[in-house]
Amino acid sequence: MTTNSELKLVFDEPVQRKKAPKHLADLAPADRKAWAKELGFQPFRAAQVATHYFSHLSHTPDDWSDIPAAERQVIADALTPKMIELVTTRTTDGGMTRKDLWKLHDGVLVESVLMRYTDRTTVCISSQAGCGMNCPFCATGQAGLTRNLSAAEITDQIVAAARACANGELPGGPTRLSNIVFMGMGEPLANYNAVVRTLRNITDPNPDGLGISARSVVVSTVGLVPGIEKLTDEGINCTLAVSLHTPDDELRDSLVPINNRFNVREVLAAADAYEKKTGRRYSIEYALIRDINDQSWRSDLLGRLLKNRNAHVNLIPLNPTPGSKWTASRREDEAEFVRILESYGVPVTVRDTRGREIDGACGQLAASEKEKI
Repeated sequence: MTTNSELKLVFDEPVQRKKAPKHLADLAPADRKAWAKELGFQPFRAAQVATHYFSHLSHTPDDWSDIPAAERQVIADALTPKMIELVTTRTTDGGMTRKDLWKLHDGVLVESVLMRYTDRTTVCISSQAGCGMNCPFCATGQAGLTRNLSAAEITDQIVAAARACANGELPGGPTRLSNIVFMGMGEPLANYNAVVRTLRNITDPNPDGLGISARSVVVSTVGLVPGIEKLTDEGINCTLAVSLHTPDDELRDSLVPINNRFNVREVLAAADAYEKKTGRRYSIEYALIRDINDQSWRSDLLGRLLKNRNAHVNLIPLNPTPGSKWTASRREDEAEFVRILESYGVPVTVRDTRGREIDGACGQLAASEKEKI
């Protein structure tokens, strides 16, 4: 096991040589008109462009018939500059799972995963390039933090996914993007302002945003208590997911190093306060790792911790990274873990592990492609 002295948390991103281009999605609707005017355009152009971007999912200004043809490209370049560029796409599950690798303006690589199910279509997005939380079983955590993403860089992953759905790029024909999970690269609450702006871009009704219900949005965190407390007061009411991974502080100090600052009791108290304020049941994310955190006594402890809480456990068979000592639990140990939790009346599901064939674990595809560049 890695010692605590080797585990370094990084909250401040390295100094950027060049910031991401400013984009309409970086701003609240009330500020977009003023920005357009500042750039020398008529203020109402901002609302027109927002309609094309959020409602029509359009990135082709040639189609913007309500804007004079001679001005379309200039306005598009100014208000909606290109934020992400597709590097490669890998698919599995008969095309129903698709992992996209995006290059940002400075060459940094991030990932998103689009998954179509019978009853929903979900995109898992990145909020940072890399991650500073240093969880040893996570490919992204071991890569370290490169930088935060801007709200527009995060939002553009979602808009691209919504466009792919609407254009029928997944098997089964056109569909609507219904769910967004902040479970890709990065710790969302360590990039708080950009993530909250993105949440509002998702949930604001058309044409100011995508008009997706907050109930269909999940924000995952390793347990940044101050971030959970701030999110509680935002009034967005999305679902909170806490990456707990073990119920005991001794192991969690190593598995999830932020536990050295905010322990299990403090994290669960913050999650309880979020649930009380928003009325939204929260999720406990638990990556089952063979012979590390899958013992029956840990399931028993977790059951006792959660039995009187409005929480749901999402067990995740670990998606191993190449060369790693960490691997998924045995099926019989997974089944016993579930049985014990259910004996306490704790709701539990085992996540459908999609994407193993396409470097599905967060950070794997970016790492493998980076080696080629």
